[in-house]
Amino acid sequence: MSTVELQNLLISKISKIDDEAFLTAINTILDNKSEKKIILNQNQIEDILISRTEINNGLGIDNEELDLEITKWFQEK
Repeated sequence: MSTVELQNLLISKISKIDDEAFLTAINTILDNKSEKKIILNQNQIEDILISRTEINNGLGIDNEELDLEITKWFQEK
């Protein structure tokens, strides 16, 4: 059986299930399988903490402001 055939078979079977607890269990299994765990080293963790602190202190800039600054910068060049 191919992957696509197996996916279609599972979709068909799952669509016929009315047991909410069972569907929740399937969903949990699928969520755990599809989640990609990212492992950060200590430097990355520290950089993220510094960035969060900067944002909390108002030192960040939102995308719209940044886009305007970049557009302005390109127009000056």
